[in-house]
Amino acid sequence: MLSIKSALAKPFAKTIFNRIQKWANNPIETQEKVFQYLISKATETDFGKDHDFISINSYRDFVKKVPVRDYEEIKPYIEKVVAGKENVLWPNKPIYFAKTSGTTSGSKYIPITKESMPYHIEAARNAILLYIHETGNSKFVDGKMIFLQGSPILETKNGIQLGRLSGIVAHYVPKYLQKNRMPSYKTNCIDDWETKVDAIVEETLPENMTVISGIPSWVQMYFEKLQQKTGKKVGDVFKNFNLFIFGGVNYEPYRAKFENLIGRKVDSIELYPASEGFFAFQDKQQEKGMLLQLNSGIFYEFIKADEFFSESPNRITIKEVKLGVNYVMIISTNAGLWAYNIGDTVEFTSLKPYRVIVSGRIKHFISAFGEHVIGKEVEQAMLQATEGTSVRVTEYTVAPQITPNKGLPYHEWFVEFENEPEDLLELAKKIDESLQKQNTYYFDLISGKVLQPLKITKIKKDGFQHYMKSIGKLGGQNKIPRLSNDRKIVEVFSQLDLVK
Repeated sequence: MLSIKSALAKPFAKTIFNRIQKWANNPIETQEKVFQYLISKATETDFGKDHDFISINSYRDFVKKVPVRDYEEIKPYIEKVVAGKENVLWPNKPIYFAKTSGTTSGSKYIPITKESMPYHIEAARNAILLYIHETGNSKFVDGKMIFLQGSPILETKNGIQLGRLSGIVAHYVPKYLQKNRMPSYKTNCIDDWETKVDAIVEETLPENMTVISGIPSWVQMYFEKLQQKTGKKVGDVFKNFNLFIFGGVNYEPYRAKFENLIGRKVDSIELYPASEGFFAFQDKQQEKGMLLQLNSGIFYEFIKADEFFSESPNRITIKEVKLGVNYVMIISTNAGLWAYNIGDTVEFTSLKPYRVIVSGRIKHFISAFGEHVIGKEVEQAMLQATEGTSVRVTEYTVAPQITPNKGLPYHEWFVEFENEPEDLLELAKKIDESLQKQNTYYFDLISGKVLQPLKITKIKKDGFQHYMKSIGKLGGQNKIPRLSNDRKIVEVFSQLDLVK
């Protein structure tokens, strides 16, 4: 029998579905309204005055006056905000800074305003509600839900609270979910990730867990510890667990491993949250891609990835995007980010409505030899090569070997196996063939004898976890880059004796 909460979830889900349909069916008009709102709201800010917002009447005016920037380039404005100045990028002051690790600048401080905060919460809620609307399954709302996330303890800097995005969001869990939510506040505040996961295992074991959520690589660690503790599959420990919610990385490389750990298939919902905004979520179980959030105070622009580093790349709006093209996504938001490059690349899988997949990072690709191989191609190659085999991969990363002891340069794949292949050379050959089919530059370099086919180097069990721990990035929202243009990561593998 359905509980009151479970019964009420269905009509609420229908209301939200209808509301989303309205803007999803009018995408161009919706984005135009967001654009006009953002410009008018920020006209009197420092950034608005510096870029003559008062005379911006169209998107083309905006492109002329506001260049694309990454964090380093917008940092002078953010430093003023961090110092406590008002009306810099957006009216008044932000209510939070989401603190993230920067690649070149140490910590990055991403502003979250009173206007942008509600959308971070709503999008996650709406993803679950659309799942209920589509499947009719609402029983899980009566069970316990776990969200593996960063610590909710926040610091204060010049009157503005700062912390990890997931820690900030933890303060906004709706009242009707508070009793269902795990782990406890005390456990959530544990800093050391391994200690935290051990505590979560102890807390959740006796509970009726129905929803589990987090970045796949860290949920995997939780599942493995559950299995070690009980000797059972996760699906037998939690008999009513039937929904996995994830974001942050592509789930496909983990799917087979997860199904083995769980012992059965469970439904999943993919989210695309970031400190800069909640961009998309999976709205249909059988459709590829996530629904782009066009009505969430974010105006989107796109630049073809292969044009991005040219002198004056062409900037376009959703009106002009095409299916299957790799785009760098540029955002302007109600948190005061303007023509901001978040570093992600996306591809559209549908234009009615607009759905995207994350194809990689504009900085995370291998082009040491001009091949421009992206994350999506590497993951697809690994999937194709291991499909229908007993090979199970825990984690992997790819680096160029530019100066081998003998022979031509090559891509070196560092792979941690759960189930090793009988023939490592055969697996490498299959991956390489798939990569050549997907990427013509890579094909030309192999066939032109500029590169030799890729080689696989095995990493010891738990090697990737040891690596992440050694650099102080075990757990939370941290993930290993799939691709590098240098050997900095893999040199640490050798120093830590992680290579088999």
